[in-house]
Amino acid sequence: MSDIFVRVIDMPSSVRGYTALDSEGDYNIYINGRLSLSQQMATYNHERMHISRNDFSDKKTIREAEAV
Repeated sequence: MSDIFVRVIDMPSSVRGYTALDSEGDYNIYINGRLSLSQQMATYNHERMHISRNDFSDKKTIREAEAV
C-alpha cells in the first residue's frame, strides 16, 4: 500500500527516530517525543529520505542506509 504513518513516542535519548516497513507495505516513522520540535522535523526529513531512497527494498544494512 505504501502509506506513511508518523508516530511521536518517547524513546531513549540515544534514538532520534526510526522507520519500519510493516506487513501491509506501509511505512511507520517513529520520532522521539523528547526531542525539540526542530529536531523532530529534522528526524522526520531524515526518515523520509530513507523511504525516498528505497533503503528498505534494497536490503541495505543499517550502516549502508545511514551512509549519506
